[in-house]
Amino acid sequence: MATHAATRNLSGLARALAQHGLLPEAEADALQQQAQSSGVTFVEQVLTSKRFSAQQVAVFGSRAFGVPLLDLATYDLDHFPKEYFDSKISQSRRVLPLAKRGNRLFVAISDPANLQALDEVRFKTNLVVEPIVVEDDKLGQVIHRILDQSGASLKDAANLEDLDVEVKESGATVEEDAEVEDAPVVKYIQKILLDAISAGASDIHFEPYEKFFRIRYRIDGELSEVAQPPLAIKDKVASRIKVISRLDIAEKRVPQDGRMKLVLSKTKAIDFRVSTLPTLYGEKIVMRILDSSGIKLGIEALGYEPDQQQALLAAIGRPYGMILVTGPTGSGKTVSLYTCLNILNQPGINISTAEDPAEIQLPGVNQVNVNEKAGLTFAAALRSFLRQDPDIVMVGEIRDLETADIAIKAAQTGHLVLSTLHTNDAPTTLTRLQNMGVAPFNIASSVILITAQRLGRRLCAHCKRPEDIPPEALLRAGFGEEDLDGTWQPYGPIGCDHCGGSGYKGRVGIYEVMPISDDMRQLIMRNGNALEIAELAQREGVRNLRQSGLIKVKAGVMSLEEVEACTNE
Repeated sequence: MATHAATRNLSGLARALAQHGLLPEAEADALQQQAQSSGVTFVEQVLTSKRFSAQQVAVFGSRAFGVPLLDLATYDLDHFPKEYFDSKISQSRRVLPLAKRGNRLFVAISDPANLQALDEVRFKTNLVVEPIVVEDDKLGQVIHRILDQSGASLKDAANLEDLDVEVKESGATVEEDAEVEDAPVVKYIQKILLDAISAGASDIHFEPYEKFFRIRYRIDGELSEVAQPPLAIKDKVASRIKVISRLDIAEKRVPQDGRMKLVLSKTKAIDFRVSTLPTLYGEKIVMRILDSSGIKLGIEALGYEPDQQQALLAAIGRPYGMILVTGPTGSGKTVSLYTCLNILNQPGINISTAEDPAEIQLPGVNQVNVNEKAGLTFAAALRSFLRQDPDIVMVGEIRDLETADIAIKAAQTGHLVLSTLHTNDAPTTLTRLQNMGVAPFNIASSVILITAQRLGRRLCAHCKRPEDIPPEALLRAGFGEEDLDGTWQPYGPIGCDHCGGSGYKGRVGIYEVMPISDDMRQLIMRNGNALEIAELAQREGVRNLRQSGLIKVKAGVMSLEEVEACTNE
């Protein structure tokens, strides 16, 4: 009786395997329960247990249930009916539409007894579904390949309902929440966010005007329009973004800042920094995409020349002193700093950072968001850090004399301090500190290295072509006579499918890495100006931004036009 009871608990393929004596009933029951608790199909669980191969399961399923058997290796993906493909159903149920004949849809499935999956496809397509048994491993590979080609794996792996939001509490009421739970708007925003991630955008701009509403992506530093949704939905879009960013949707008169997290899968999540700004015709919203995978690339991927990289690594290896990274907004300063912190992030080191806000989350680093309204300024955070037994301190930005003074004192008393400043190049950073009111002696005794940087567009490796640039133009750009030796060739952009027609794919850094030498310290103490410091740096072999960019031109990484645009002198 116990045996019959166990068999009655089994269903579908598990029951058939037990009845044919290929699997003990207790084991079939255990595998069935494990599959349910793990959220996978029974076939996947059987293959994980290694009791049968995918081919053995497919052959048995075909014979036991009288369903045709197909080897997916022979299937031509060109004839795949895309209009009946639902990425979510295919991923979760392991089914794939193969062909349509009249009102019949032939569907590949590894478990022909999985009636729930077949019913779901039937309901979705309103067609008669005919199962065809295939090997589960090949089915998984084909589904994955289709998802990769269409980009749908990213689009459907995420769900805006899974957003994990990390900021202040929203001031929205229940009625206001209900008002913006408009399903088409929710799906539209989801598509915009995921398309931006797929395209490699760094920012998304939602911009309302009097007669139109546009959405732009910043890709490789360039803004381009991607959509003009109906003007009527601008308020709903703004309200929805504010709800998921935990902002006050009732407040439309003042700027607000927030953040949100989009969970793409168990292992990947993307953070967004959200900023709203009241304009004449509604709220403009800019979302910065904070993908921390950049810092995991390592310092080699950032674009430093070998000698510059060596100088930077030597500076961060020092026990104390100040390292400054300068450049305009969006020039990659944060990624450079966090790449250094990632190298320094060891179990025996205490690292604290104060940022506005923390853009990249790094486990093992104590990160603090400054809050001016609450009194938690950069200076207040820095003072607190110095009572927390730090080894390394990172200050998001030195904006005033108070922050500069505390940071310099920290650098002089045995701490390594990393920070950013908004200046055009490395020499002017020193005079900027002097203009803030920092004493020359303090600058000379604390700063050990300054890096200025820009981000330029990298030429597409698939379509870049040699360019014929006259020697006079090369000399005007900054090349020396000795560089025009015919051993290298400048390249320019064309445009292809890989780069979306722009001729550029990705970005690369251009750097001016200036270690502070003893001669430079003496010049600082004598109140030397930026011009004198720049001349001394050149004599000491420090390449300025233009000279570093020209190396990228010689290497065929960047076009001369792009270098000149990035390092306009």
